[in-house]
Amino acid sequence: MCSVNTIYRIFLKGLLTLLPITVTLYLLAWVIGMAEGLFGDPLRDALPAAFYVPGFGVALALLLVFFVGLLVNNYVASRFVNWLEDSLQKVPFIKAIYNPLRDVMNLFAQDAGSGLKRVVLVELPGPGVRVLGLVTREAFDEFGPGAVPQGHVAVFIPYSYAVGGFTVLVPKTQLREVDIAPEKAMQLAITAWIKTEKGARAPRPPQPPIKPR
Repeated sequence: MCSVNTIYRIFLKGLLTLLPITVTLYLLAWVIGMAEGLFGDPLRDALPAAFYVPGFGVALALLLVFFVGLLVNNYVASRFVNWLEDSLQKVPFIKAIYNPLRDVMNLFAQDAGSGLKRVVLVELPGPGVRVLGLVTREAFDEFGPGAVPQGHVAVFIPYSYAVGGFTVLVPKTQLREVDIAPEKAMQLAITAWIKTEKGARAPRPPQPPIKPR
């Protein structure tokens, strides 16, 4: 018969396998349900019942996103988008929500060679102590001369097992560049670097010593 410790290990392994998959599928289903409800209900009212197929709302949402991307590439449409962004930034409450979301999306939408995509290790006080971060800004001209010391950059340090982080202004001499993708760096930081490679075996827990008979 299986011992209680063996049953616990088997249950824990099943939980660690199913939980990330379940949460990911739940979030995906939630996004699809929101898109279907937002865009599908107007289509359901406009089309005859025989013509509407579940999933039209999601398809319409994807087409709308693609269409907006095409418009932004157009000169006239991009001018309109810039005007709309400037108008949103003049409303205090909307600006507080819109600006952070836009900056985060722009950070991860930039080309791989952009300076704002650099992953760095930041030296902390203490021998050999470093934290992983992302360079988010290198120019501070709008703050006026002397506001930020010369040679400093802004680095975002994400929290582990939490949504958020903090930003520090550090000299470039305290940074060591790391050649990994920002998405991988965020994954490592958020999971506290606890990530086993695919196919790797988890270490076995220590076994109690065998008592002599």
